[in-house]
Amino acid sequence: MNPNMMYAQYREFCEIACKRHVIFYYVGYFSQSIISAMADAVRMGVEHIGAASQTRRRLFSSFVEMAQNIVHYSADALTPEDRNDREMRHGSVCIGIHGEKYFLICANPIKTEMAEQLRETLEPLRTMTIDEIKAAYKKMLQSDAPEGSKGAGLGLLTMARDASEPLEFDFAPSREAGITMFYLKATI
Repeated sequence: MNPNMMYAQYREFCEIACKRHVIFYYVGYFSQSIISAMADAVRMGVEHIGAASQTRRRLFSSFVEMAQNIVHYSADALTPEDRNDREMRHGSVCIGIHGEKYFLICANPIKTEMAEQLRETLEPLRTMTIDEIKAAYKKMLQSDAPEGSKGAGLGLLTMARDASEPLEFDFAPSREAGITMFYLKATI
């Protein structure tokens, strides 16, 4: 690739990110140590831009939940599927500002059969009141996690509780058979 073309494409990407008020963006493999490093950057970044303490807490909490979901559920893994520690899985996360609110968006590939389960979990959250979300959160804390779950239901409830608008989500076909792209947005 022509170096000038490469720089032009990167410059265009940076300009778009600036216009969209993106304050943090990462695409690549996620692990617990990478999440920890990114969490430090996110924490410092939202402090630097002057977000209120409650907003910072909600942004940070939702960021961690999104990153954890990528580590646990992305179909693109460098580690074996049955490995439950030191996982490395691919995805992306973006934090930005739109008007007076912050948005967090994540994306990662999932097995297509998981899409309907996620839809069934997420759709009710869109119409629940904050009190209903808090009650569901408490109930889930007191119950045993479903077999095969790594706590995603609790993480989604945490994000729904912290969000100022209903969670938004989408699924898109992937070029790879049996894989669907999952997108999740939280507004804080």
